[in-house]
Amino acid sequence: MAQREWVEKDFYKELGVSSDASTDEIKRAARKLLAQNHPDRNPGNPAAEERYKAVSEAKEVLTDPAKRKEYDETRRLFAGGGFGRGRFGNFGGGGGNFRGFGGDGVEFNLNDLFDAAGQTGGANIGDLFGGLFGRGAAQPRPSRPRRGNDLETETELSFMEAAKGVMMPLRLTSPAPCTNCHGSGARPGTSPKVCPNCNGTGVVSRNQGAFGFSEPCTECRGSGSIIEHPCDQCRGTGVTTRTRTINVRIPPGVEDGQRIRLPGQGEAGLRGAPSGDLYVTVHVKPDKVFGREGDDLTVTVPVSFAELALGTTLSVPTLEGKVGVRVPKGTSDGRILRVRGKGVPKRGGGRGDLLVKVKVVVPPNLEGEAKEALEAYAKAERASGFDPRAGWAGA
Repeated sequence: MAQREWVEKDFYKELGVSSDASTDEIKRAARKLLAQNHPDRNPGNPAAEERYKAVSEAKEVLTDPAKRKEYDETRRLFAGGGFGRGRFGNFGGGGGNFRGFGGDGVEFNLNDLFDAAGQTGGANIGDLFGGLFGRGAAQPRPSRPRRGNDLETETELSFMEAAKGVMMPLRLTSPAPCTNCHGSGARPGTSPKVCPNCNGTGVVSRNQGAFGFSEPCTECRGSGSIIEHPCDQCRGTGVTTRTRTINVRIPPGVEDGQRIRLPGQGEAGLRGAPSGDLYVTVHVKPDKVFGREGDDLTVTVPVSFAELALGTTLSVPTLEGKVGVRVPKGTSDGRILRVRGKGVPKRGGGRGDLLVKVKVVVPPNLEGEAKEALEAYAKAERASGFDPRAGWAGA
C-alpha cells in the first residue's frame, strides 16, 4: 500500500484498539473481527465482506513491525492535515528553520519531517511529498498493483500424520482471482486502459506557489488504469470471494503449533496483482503410546521386576514397525534406553532417536506358587545382605 493511502485510513480504529496496543492485543482483536465477518458466516453479505477485507488489511500492516513503524510515522508527519490546504511562512535563516501553519492553524517545523525520515529510514520524503519545490525532484513513480493480504487458517493432525508427513486437502473461503476476467477486472474481451489524467502513474502533481505536491489521481483512484467495461462478476476489482480446495503437503516431523507458509495461496491481489501467502497453523493430537521431545520419539514400556533383574529383550513399536530392544540384567526402574535413528524425521535430513523408558508393573494379586516363590526370594534376598534402602535418608 502506498504511504499516501495511509493518511486517510485509521487502522487502529478499524480494529478497535489504541495506537499503543501490543502486537498480541492487535492479533486478538483482528482474529475476533475476522471470525465475525468471515464469508462463511455471512454468505451473500457484501458489507461483511468489505469489513473482512478492511480488517485483514489493518492486521497486515499493524502486525508487521516495519510496516507499523512506517504507518505511524507517515500519519504523524501528516497530523494536522494541512499541507494541501496550508499556508506557509517564516522562512527562517541562520539555523535553517522552516516553519509554517497547517490548514487548522497548527504550527509545524519542516525540519522535523526530514529528521524523522532520515533517522528511521521508513518514510521517504520523495514518497510523502511527491517532489518538494518542484525543481530537481523525482518524478512520480508508476503505481504498482497492491499485493493481496496474507491469510491464516488452522488444521488438526494425528500424531502419526505429523511425524510421518501427509498430503491433505484444505478447504478455504476467501478472496481469490475472478475466474470470469482472470483477475484483470475488465469484462472478457476488453482490457484496462492507461489513465489519461496521470499517464498511468496513479498520482498527479500540482503547484502551490513555490511548492510542488503530488496526490492520488482522482480519475483512477491511484491505480494508474481505468476500466471502462468492468467485469460483471467482480465489479472491476478482479477479485471474488469463493470456496476452493487446495492440497497441502505437511512435511514429516511438523510440531504442534508450527506454522507452514504456502506462497501465493493467500488473498488475491487487485486487478491481477500477486496473491498473498497462506499460513497454516498445525495442531497435533496427543498419541496414546508415543510422546515427543524435539526430534526424539518417546515410549514407556511396562515390564516386570524379573525382566529388569534377569534381563530380557523387549518388542517396542516405532513409526515404521517394531524393533527388539535389549534390557541388560540389573536394569533399574525408570531407566531410559536409547535406540539410534528411530525417532522423528529432521528438517535437515536424518532422524532423531527412540527413547524407551522401562516402568515396573506390580501384580495386584499374587497367589499360589508365584506368591510362595516370591516369599522365598525375599527371604533369600535378606539373607544375602541386600538392602534396597541402604544409604537412603541417612539410613
